[in-house]
Amino acid sequence: MRSLLVTVFLVFASSSVLAAKKDQTCEVCTKVLGDVMAEIPAADAKNADKIAAKIRENCKSSKGKDNKFCFYIGALPESATSIMTDVSKPLSWSMPADKVCEKLRSKDQQICELKYDQAIDWKTVDLNKMRVKELKKILEDWGEQCKGCTEKTEFVARINELKPKFVKTEL
Repeated sequence: MRSLLVTVFLVFASSSVLAAKKDQTCEVCTKVLGDVMAEIPAADAKNADKIAAKIRENCKSSKGKDNKFCFYIGALPESATSIMTDVSKPLSWSMPADKVCEKLRSKDQQICELKYDQAIDWKTVDLNKMRVKELKKILEDWGEQCKGCTEKTEFVARINELKPKFVKTEL
């Protein structure tokens, strides 16, 4: 009886770990393709060429991880190769974005390795303990620069100066 309970517990624990891991896989791919499909009119949802055109249109203005995903699938002009047909055709068959991303994993493993950076908790973060690279990344994400900054304290001061503009504090 005890071994049965242990077995049931192990099966349940492993299934919950797998479910949690599945939620985290292909995070960027799923989001980008889901956003594109949400913007496609119902009349064009079955047309692979129009889906591909919409993906390329969205990729023109993408930044960060989204832009890297677009590069990997060949939606950018500077991409070396293209697997756009492997993206747009299954979407035109009404295949969910997460399933398309799982199929793309066999073509290019990097697609599913892309993850979004964790959001910064501005209430508890100590900018003085962060690396300069991380401080530069914050400014880059905001679309700002710190011209002439050479010291860490200058980057921290610039972020603190811009924080009211970019960080929304909830009451």
